[in-house]
Amino acid sequence: MGFVRALASTRFLCLFNGKAASLTKTLVHAGCCNFRRNVCSSPSRLQSCMSAWVIDQYGTNGVLRFTEDITIPAINSANEVLIKVSAAGLNPLDVSMRGGYGAALLNLRRDPLSVMNTNSEFPLILGRDLSGVVVDCGSGVTHYAPGDEVWAAIPPWKQGSLAEYVTLTEYEVSHKPKSLSHIEAASIPYVANTALSALVSAGGVCRENASDKRVLIIGASGGVGTFSIQLLKAWGAHVTVTCSQNAEGLLRGLGADEVVDYTAGDVAEQLDMMEKFDLILDNVGGDTEQWASGLLKPWSGAKHVTLVSPLLLNTDSMGLLDGTFHALFSLHNRAFQNIISNGVFYRWAFYAPDGPALDDVCRLVEAGKILPVVEAQFPFAQVPQAFHKLEEGHARGKTVIKVTEEDDSCTEDEAQQAAQ
Repeated sequence: MGFVRALASTRFLCLFNGKAASLTKTLVHAGCCNFRRNVCSSPSRLQSCMSAWVIDQYGTNGVLRFTEDITIPAINSANEVLIKVSAAGLNPLDVSMRGGYGAALLNLRRDPLSVMNTNSEFPLILGRDLSGVVVDCGSGVTHYAPGDEVWAAIPPWKQGSLAEYVTLTEYEVSHKPKSLSHIEAASIPYVANTALSALVSAGGVCRENASDKRVLIIGASGGVGTFSIQLLKAWGAHVTVTCSQNAEGLLRGLGADEVVDYTAGDVAEQLDMMEKFDLILDNVGGDTEQWASGLLKPWSGAKHVTLVSPLLLNTDSMGLLDGTFHALFSLHNRAFQNIISNGVFYRWAFYAPDGPALDDVCRLVEAGKILPVVEAQFPFAQVPQAFHKLEEGHARGKTVIKVTEEDDSCTEDEAQQAAQ
């Protein structure tokens, strides 16, 4: 509990945040957004290139390359915002994408003509989490103005957050909790959107019905697991988790009701002695596919939701059509077997960026219901070391990169240049 109490610093009042956001929207609608842009200019007026970590081919850590010659992304549609990145969170997905995971399907999403043009995605910028400051807005943006602090999870087909600037639609971002630093905030969006996709969209659990649910999280010490524990406890669910013995204190401190040490014996046998579950969130996959569904309450609508699906691996190895067919065929078979054998559901869940969903998470953070769990932070110059840390596994929360300083106010010279 001491670890968690240390994280729970004084929170600003949500009422203040609401009034500030309301004032900002009033100023925008009154035409003040243009005035603010003249004070805090788009960086494209001051410079054309930015620093970033990129890859020019798929591979191991050696493919990561620092450059100062990446063109700053432009606002190309009315609903886009340009964000100066203060901090970027790393996730296991970044390590996988560095090695080419999902390239076939993601490249098709980036550019439908990519099937005719190999290597069209390079140079590729990784990083799915960000916390930063809006520096410019498209003409149709109504919810944000330059100077607003925001956080977001970036879609995997877009250029990532290991760069000084990122462009996203206003529907993909959310106002950052005032009570969190950028480092803390960057640890949450990806895992929050992933957990909400798994628990709510695939699992059918939400604030209104969670109080009578028993939930098992397999592999709970990483980012998705530590967030999911807190979210489910905020909703009133009973939460059981699996982890190694040295993560037990952290997870109990976050609210886990029961902790099963997978190093202390057969984890399936330990769990089988417990009362059956309404929902299983599986962050591990592999052998768990063989026994997890047997832990669910039979014929009750219980669900086994896994974040480890073969879809992207299959499309990478078999091609888009064959890979998709084989993946969906395996999903159909597993789901059908579970239904006819004990009346439980088997579903895949995927990371789904969602700005409005982060608005709800922000309210939970400001209420002290969700705490950031940052295991390690690195300066921007040490991105390869951060990837190496992530590859070691056995995460106890998130790894975060400090991209720029948190004081992003414009200098007087920049304001004069912007006004010219």
